[in-house]
Amino acid sequence: MNRMLSILVGLAALAASTADARELRVAPGAPPAHPSNSHLYQKLVEYLPEVSDGQLTGQLLGPEVVSLGQMKDALQSQLVEVGNILPLYFPADLPNMALAGELALSGREPHAMAAAMTEYMVTCDTCQQELKKFGVVYLGSGSSDVYAILTKKPVKTAEDLKGLRLRSGGAPFSRFAEHFGAVPANIPVGDTFESMSQGVIDGSMASVGDLLSFRLVELVKDVTLVPLGTYHATSDFTVSGTTWESLSPEERKQLATAANKANVDFTQRWGYEMAAEATKAAKDAGITFVDPDPAFVKAVQDFAEADKETAAKVAQERFGFTDAGDRVARFSALVDKWNGIFQEVKGDPAELTKRLDSEIWSKVDFSTYGT
Repeated sequence: MNRMLSILVGLAALAASTADARELRVAPGAPPAHPSNSHLYQKLVEYLPEVSDGQLTGQLLGPEVVSLGQMKDALQSQLVEVGNILPLYFPADLPNMALAGELALSGREPHAMAAAMTEYMVTCDTCQQELKKFGVVYLGSGSSDVYAILTKKPVKTAEDLKGLRLRSGGAPFSRFAEHFGAVPANIPVGDTFESMSQGVIDGSMASVGDLLSFRLVELVKDVTLVPLGTYHATSDFTVSGTTWESLSPEERKQLATAANKANVDFTQRWGYEMAAEATKAAKDAGITFVDPDPAFVKAVQDFAEADKETAAKVAQERFGFTDAGDRVARFSALVDKWNGIFQEVKGDPAELTKRLDSEIWSKVDFSTYGT
């Protein structure tokens, strides 16, 4: 009898706990094959109950419900409570993120770029002010692998780029294309396959992982691994301000802890594992990996360094940042810092998660952050 009573009490406690749990509506804006779904938001849903003793859970809404382009409205309307925002879609609203995104061509180590972006945003007063005005709270960034040139014809030299129509993921990539005589096309990444298949574009400046994520392995003939930088201007977990205000400081910390773990998983997948898998799949499919001419590689590296000054000028002209040069210098210093930490921990994701927590999130006061 006593044993039966204990079981009933336990079940009642479990039911009460489940009833009290807060389920957050979360949306990656990307299909299941993309790591921002499989290794970012699905991981968040996995980690939330673990770090909160079941008090926080997540309901995943797919891209058929909310796409990346709809994410701002979805967050502001509360259809989504935690969503994946790509700041370069909204540069006028998020100028500090846009500035960091303008430095895309400098990226060489995905984990370092994601961490630098995260520390830059969390510790920057004006960044926090613009996020509050936008009506959201920021919980970290991730990064792609180093972008390459994915085309239907080989690109070995700078001359080979001339006249090619290439999908661009943002202004720095467009500047790169124009500098070398290509024609950038601002096409959503989800439309790349259709645009290539219809001959609208000749290729894309993108993650090698896109060969799998967006089926480009069926169309691309050549991949040129000339370093085009990383896509790190992301706000992986963007929390609606209304939702954030409804959470206790402890719940906010739990959400940030789960987000931090998932951000590292995401970058590990997008920046490293998926690129390796896509490379193997591409080679198996007969895609040629072009060895770029050394002069071309140097020209790209020189352009990337010079583009930092261009990024500062763009930020000053478009957003009125009179200290744009200082902001660029601060972000570059954070990249150096995290490149050093990456080497120190030998790229171990678990150790990087700990360092992100100790260097950034452990110093955050969740009773005031984002409010």
